[in-house]
Amino acid sequence: MTEHTLALAADFPAATQEDWLAQVTKALNGAPFDKKMVTRTYEGFAIQPLYTRADWPGDQDPAGFPGATPFTRGATATGSAVAGWDVRQDVTHPDPAVANKIVLSELERGATSVGVRLDLAGRVGLDSDATAAADLAGAEGVMIGSLSDLETLLAGVYLEIAPVSLEAGAAFEAAAALLAALWERKGIAAGAALGAFNADPLGALATTGVLPMSIERALERLGALAAYTAATWPRVTAVQVSGAPYHDGGASEVQTLAAMLSTGVAYLRAMTATGLDAGTAARQIVFSLPLDADFFTGIAKLRALRRLWARVLEACGVPESDRAMRVAATTAARMLTRRDPWVNMLRTTVAGFAGAVGGADTLTVTPFDAALGISTDFARRIARNVQILLMEESSVGRVVDPAGGSWYVETLTNQIAREAWTRFQGLEQAGGMVNALTEGTLARDIDATWTARRKAVGLRRDAVTGVNEFPNLNEAPVETEAVDLAALRAAAAPRLAAARATVPDVACADTAIKAALKGTTLGTLVAALSDGMAGRAVAIKPHVVAEDFEALRDAADAWKADKGQYPQVFLVTLGPIADHTARATFARNLFEAGGIEAVPGGVLETVEDAVAAWQASQAPVAALCATDALYAEQAEAVARALKAAGLSRLYLAGKPGEAAEAWAQAGIDQYIHVGCDVLATLRDLHAHLGLPVEGTTP
Repeated sequence: MTEHTLALAADFPAATQEDWLAQVTKALNGAPFDKKMVTRTYEGFAIQPLYTRADWPGDQDPAGFPGATPFTRGATATGSAVAGWDVRQDVTHPDPAVANKIVLSELERGATSVGVRLDLAGRVGLDSDATAAADLAGAEGVMIGSLSDLETLLAGVYLEIAPVSLEAGAAFEAAAALLAALWERKGIAAGAALGAFNADPLGALATTGVLPMSIERALERLGALAAYTAATWPRVTAVQVSGAPYHDGGASEVQTLAAMLSTGVAYLRAMTATGLDAGTAARQIVFSLPLDADFFTGIAKLRALRRLWARVLEACGVPESDRAMRVAATTAARMLTRRDPWVNMLRTTVAGFAGAVGGADTLTVTPFDAALGISTDFARRIARNVQILLMEESSVGRVVDPAGGSWYVETLTNQIAREAWTRFQGLEQAGGMVNALTEGTLARDIDATWTARRKAVGLRRDAVTGVNEFPNLNEAPVETEAVDLAALRAAAAPRLAAARATVPDVACADTAIKAALKGTTLGTLVAALSDGMAGRAVAIKPHVVAEDFEALRDAADAWKADKGQYPQVFLVTLGPIADHTARATFARNLFEAGGIEAVPGGVLETVEDAVAAWQASQAPVAALCATDALYAEQAEAVARALKAAGLSRLYLAGKPGEAAEAWAQAGIDQYIHVGCDVLATLRDLHAHLGLPVEGTTP
């Protein structure tokens, strides 16, 4: 047998970066390379279209090895290749009894831990029957007022097998006491208990702008809880540093990481003030990082965060063995849309993929309908199965740090880490995280970034599929579960009132647990642990990237409910289909992003055809759609005829160029084209049609 090797590449000369650049320059046909091929992030990083070995050193790789300093490549040498990552699902149904069924279903079907999010009332330290809790009880979480409620929620759960992660906001110590009391009631040994109390008072302060105790007291209670946890429950963590308050506010990746680092340092100080050494204190912290659908950035963020925190701990004199971070990745709330929510499945899948590849220890994938209300069983199942598919079928976690060595990812990781470190140093030099929150400097910085992000969405430089790009006015509504919160609140009131008959002597975690075992309410515990003062700061307002366009769609829906149809724009499609389809499609996508239904005109050959078709449509406004050549021939005549027939406003899809003055005199009012301010255009059209307009143009 004759052996023959087919060597295709060897038959061609080796390509160089200069060769590639020459071909790109030719294809751009005079357009500037930096504008067409280079993307810039909100941090100002220039993302190149091509990375080579020259961008990242192959020798003495500064990323190191997995499980070793600087921990860029993972906290352990094996990553998730042996046991996978922790598949966590959050439970937010307000009724503890119903939520219990959800918890059991999640754990039986693949989740390995459960996140328990208290409702808004609980997270600010109020019982659900409190007057101030009227609009908060049962909102966005479970109504947990006492140990009996928590016991109902976790009935049938093997708490020594399935970790419970609390999200209790300002009520972190009271919620921890309830969970610890449940362990004691069920006879779970201290060494067997699993969970995370997730004390994060600065995160709660950033979210709401207020704490039910002074900031100093909150940090003192965090330190005390961490010290008690470290001494009592070896498999439990007490503290969380969440990036969600900043990320949800519209922060850049660098701003989010810098805020998390500064928060982590504040918590280290609070814990070491109780006598804990820095290494023990560091082991009490879990970092929670939100991830968007940009999976390269998500991967780089996770890697940069581990590197940065290891550097902080190194500066604190912590041994290398204690510098590895525990990080929980979550799919970001700000990227979820209410419109075309099915696309959220894709967004959360991409973000989950980034979390897995980036080496998250715990991963939470949000159900696709979460922005609409209480998620259905179907939505929860899809969210859970995304993780299982990534882990079991796609084997994403079988390779340790698969992004390691990627010239692009390594470069982006380095850029994020360096800039975040600089921002972190700036926060610390200005007085630290507490000062940044109380004086509002962080809120202002994040708001400035949000303004830039909002503008990019309005211009459609940042595409949101199903919202500002490719909207679907005829999408079927997604049903979510309806719950009678007033009935739940009324049912809870008598037992809460009875539990508050006596106020226990609560001064520390130990006495809080004893009080919880006696039935003391969450609100009573929070008040007893407080110093009677209120911590205040400038809250960071949460946003979602689609909010401006979704507000327009809401107004259009209200119009339809009142008048029986959406407000309409008639598309004056001049010439053959091939001549007008591209711009008609562009116009339709643009107008329907604001809930304005585009009515196609068909093939319109003459001025008379155009006027007659518009009159038949009864649409109050119209848009010309054709080629530049047809515009030159017919735009002025058609515009004059339409305006003479009573059309109130006329758009043209394209740029006017030198014809701007003549077309304006003919009656063309506005132009829509790539790069135009879509949001401002749609808001102006809403105002013209008489729809309510909310907000201002960014």
